[in-house]
Amino acid sequence: MPEVPPVRMSEAPLERPASVWAVFVAFTLLALQGFGGVVAVAQHELCVRRRWLSATEFVELLSSAQVLPGANVCNLSVMVGDRFFGWRGACAALAGMIAAPMVLMLTLAWLIAQVPPASSMHGLIQGALGGIAAVTAGQIVGTVLRLAAPLKDHPLSGPAALALAAVAFVMTGLLRWPLVWVLLGLGSLGCVLTYAALRRRRTP
Repeated sequence: MPEVPPVRMSEAPLERPASVWAVFVAFTLLALQGFGGVVAVAQHELCVRRRWLSATEFVELLSSAQVLPGANVCNLSVMVGDRFFGWRGACAALAGMIAAPMVLMLTLAWLIAQVPPASSMHGLIQGALGGIAAVTAGQIVGTVLRLAAPLKDHPLSGPAALALAAVAFVMTGLLRWPLVWVLLGLGSLGCVLTYAALRRRRTP
């Protein structure tokens, strides 16, 4: 009998959270890792470590979360929680994203308020925040590179999808156009082009 090759991680079946409590704990731990933004670690936590979502599913949910009003990671947590346990999972995931960071920020704000303005501690705090900002920038760059991987299977093809991403970067990062108009304009263009590509695929 021929030897069966081992299943690669990308081919392994996805898993499901055991309970609503597991969803709350997972998003609490995810939120506590997200210095400067949880998106930088959400993909690794949900797709690689826990395997609740595939890379393609994560990109699709994150895209929807960014279009909706509000914080994109909070929107993402609601979608993931609802996916497995309905409204109870959505509430648990959102509570996990908010509860621990809120307590930590309120505590940190109170501690900083106790430091006299002339104290040398303010310089140390500013230096620490600068270091965290540098680490956050690196995390965001790494996340962008990981999220770009599923684009090779996109109906528009990788180069076309990357071109749209580059135009979006120029509009928002360099030209400083309002995000709502970039989403309405460039997002609508992307939807139309994707729909046309899917129709061409279906045409015999």
